[in-house]
Amino acid sequence: MADYTDEYFTNPDGLKQHYRDYNQAGDNAPVVLCMPGLTRNGRDFEAIAEHLSDRCRVICVEQRGRGQSDWDPNPSRYLPVTYVADMMALLAHLGVDKVIAIGTSLGGLMTIMIQAMHPGKLQAAVINDIGPEIDPKGIERIKSYVGKGTPPETWEAAVEAVKTANAGVYPAFTEEDWRWYTENLYEDVDGKLAVMYDPAISQNFNSEESQSSPDLWPFFKALHSIPMVVLRGGISDILSAETLERMAREHPDLVPVTVPGIGHVPLMREPECKQAIDELVGRFL
Repeated sequence: MADYTDEYFTNPDGLKQHYRDYNQAGDNAPVVLCMPGLTRNGRDFEAIAEHLSDRCRVICVEQRGRGQSDWDPNPSRYLPVTYVADMMALLAHLGVDKVIAIGTSLGGLMTIMIQAMHPGKLQAAVINDIGPEIDPKGIERIKSYVGKGTPPETWEAAVEAVKTANAGVYPAFTEEDWRWYTENLYEDVDGKLAVMYDPAISQNFNSEESQSSPDLWPFFKALHSIPMVVLRGGISDILSAETLERMAREHPDLVPVTVPGIGHVPLMREPECKQAIDELVGRFL
């Protein structure tokens, strides 16, 4: 298992944000910035971070209100544009000018926005199961559970709840997989289980359609200047096959990868994902 340190930076609103820093590859190694999905945290990138850490410095950040980062006392600031500003603060904190971005779901939207709003900050990008156009079916599914429900009383109950909610996403998961996936979402706080995100993140997501499902095709054009990999779960209800085809058709240097039998999102431990990411990162070694 690759070593990492738990580090923190202060975002523009004075909140402390956590990131894992896999920093054993040397001073001249490319820096990979991993940004997780809406309710997720830095643990999701453990497999790909360990895989890349011999060649790259890998930063696995947790957005405000997630994981070990501070919750925002003003939930109205839980917005993608705020998160992008936080990432600029992180890069300044690290003293890094450019990164290779790996963005899952919300992190993928942030990747698109970073390139449009701060051109030159990205050397390359991996977008995991999201695109400039989002399938409404997937948005409704996510709205159905974000910030809702009561915490389970036991780990066994937590596994069952996660399995029920995601059985159609990962139909081939084993019991061991479900336990791993659940432990990346919940934590034990003084003997009680709690989700690792602020339930208030759902307020903006649920209140305005423009915030949860924006039209990002104009922003996507900014990514045409850097090489990309786009990952899609073969049964994803967020990134359609048609949208991925259009992305590949319009972008001059984009590798599309579809992982069969998986929904939203691929876990980046799949061989086809690792191979595509290796080939992209290899261009900067």
